[in-house]
Amino acid sequence: MAYEAIAQMQLAAPLIKTAPATGQIGLVNMPVWMWVTKSENTWGPIVRTASVPGLSVTATAQVKAINWSMGDGKTVRCEGPGTPYSAAMGTKASPTCGHRYVKTSRKLPNCRYPVTAVAQWDITWESTLGDTGQIGMTQQAATRLRIGEAVPVLVDPDGGQTTAEPAC
Repeated sequence: MAYEAIAQMQLAAPLIKTAPATGQIGLVNMPVWMWVTKSENTWGPIVRTASVPGLSVTATAQVKAINWSMGDGKTVRCEGPGTPYSAAMGTKASPTCGHRYVKTSRKLPNCRYPVTAVAQWDITWESTLGDTGQIGMTQQAATRLRIGEAVPVLVDPDGGQTTAEPAC
């Protein structure tokens, strides 16, 4: 019955947000902000009840943490949903969930780091007969981040041609 109540929840993968965003280019050693958009099915709390004559089981689910695999061998564990980035933050690091890349993504497939966010759900249940229990579940989502580097460009004052390293 507990699993029937959990199935009614339709728990979903986390809704990933990052700064820089997926279509933008971040820079080596600059902060990357990560957060998830909260909804009942992607963060909780969410409560559902399954019943048969003479018995009901009520389950409550809430995300405990998000484990971010950053694609560079590092994992960042964030206990909360993270803080959404705003332009007013400038180049400050995220106060709750962030990362800094130390190498560009230039040599990776599609020139992007593969990033995975795994939400850890804590689910408790209780029956009308007094039985209780806990169940852990995970949901995951993925994105890709392009990380470059700021490179100075030298300009020939005499109008000569300059060459640049090919980019992704």
